[in-house]
Amino acid sequence: MKQPNIDFLMNMTKEYLDGKIDSIAYSLDFPHELEQRYKKAHREDDDYCELIYECLYEEGIGRFNELSDGEFKKLIRKQYNYIKKIAREGFY
Repeated sequence: MKQPNIDFLMNMTKEYLDGKIDSIAYSLDFPHELEQRYKKAHREDDDYCELIYECLYEEGIGRFNELSDGEFKKLIRKQYNYIKKIAREGFY
C-alpha cells in the first residue's frame, strides 16, 4: 500500500539526519507537516502514524529546547531507527 504522507515525514527526518535540513528548520517544519498530514497518514497506517507522532514529535521534537544540537540529533536518530525497525519487523 502506498504511504505518501508517512513516507514524506520519514524522508524529512532522514534529510535532517543526513544534514540536508538544519535543526531549527526541522524542529519548526516537522510539526507543521505532521499537523497537515496527520489525518491522511492515519488512514495510511494507524500504528505507523502513532509511532511517528509519539517517537519523533512528542519524545523527539518536544525536547528540542532541552538539548544541544548534537544531543537532539542523536535522539532523533535513535527514534528514527526505532521506528524503521518496528516498520520492518512488525508491530507485534
